[in-house]
Amino acid sequence: MRYAQLVIGPAGSGKSTYCSAMVQHGVDSKRNIEVINLDPAAEYFDYQPLVDIRELIHVQDTMEDEELHFGPNGGLIFCIEYLLENSDWLRDRMGEHEDDYILFDCPGQIELYTHLTAMKKLVKQLQDWNFSICSVFLVDVQFMTDGAKFLSGTMAALSVMVNLELPHVNLLSKMDLLSKTARKRLDRFLEPDAHSILGDVELAGNFHFNKKYRKLSESIGHLIEDYSLVRFIPLNLKNEENISDILLTIDNIIQYGEDGDVRTKDFEEKDEEDDN
Repeated sequence: MRYAQLVIGPAGSGKSTYCSAMVQHGVDSKRNIEVINLDPAAEYFDYQPLVDIRELIHVQDTMEDEELHFGPNGGLIFCIEYLLENSDWLRDRMGEHEDDYILFDCPGQIELYTHLTAMKKLVKQLQDWNFSICSVFLVDVQFMTDGAKFLSGTMAALSVMVNLELPHVNLLSKMDLLSKTARKRLDRFLEPDAHSILGDVELAGNFHFNKKYRKLSESIGHLIEDYSLVRFIPLNLKNEENISDILLTIDNIIQYGEDGDVRTKDFEEKDEEDDN
């Protein structure tokens, strides 16, 4: 079995920084974690990628091609579809080793995950290559500190979960940049309460607009609360214990290491003592 995290989220949510932190955490804990860059428009990242999609195709190629002449968004979609058509290239580059643990650093174009099928096809391809996968959805916490934004971010996360059909972890990135006041406001949303969210929405913006859509906002709030559909985990990359806890959560989801040999020595020694 091989293991993977599909690291996704809006542009600027900290996906590449998260990947770099996980690689460094792997080095510190003597564990091999690799990263594959799937963002054809990436300009900079700290890690050394195992595979880089830009060696196959760059978004600039699609924009400068006389026949294609795509814009940035269309170019990104074309690059991912081109990768799928040339999946053997990806397979050959990353090799095939038992217990591989790979982070796929994905583009920041949200529609790739919410309703288009390209990423879902990539997931299916990876599963066919014996990968156990978890999607890790990052959202910048600074855009989630009031009710209206929280509802919007939650619905985006829910859309990704439904579209990709994968075990899913939602992370609130950049917690270290949040002020103390904003952190206190955020606490209300980490364990979503429909009335708290709705009250926050009504305090913001146009009253008549909120009154008109109150029932819709209330229904969404209750849906999130009653069925525990979406939960967010704070991510602070300056806190090593927080990184370790998140990695452990994901490892449990994808069952990493569960096929290892069980150490029984301690139990056997205890049994011998009991006999005496």
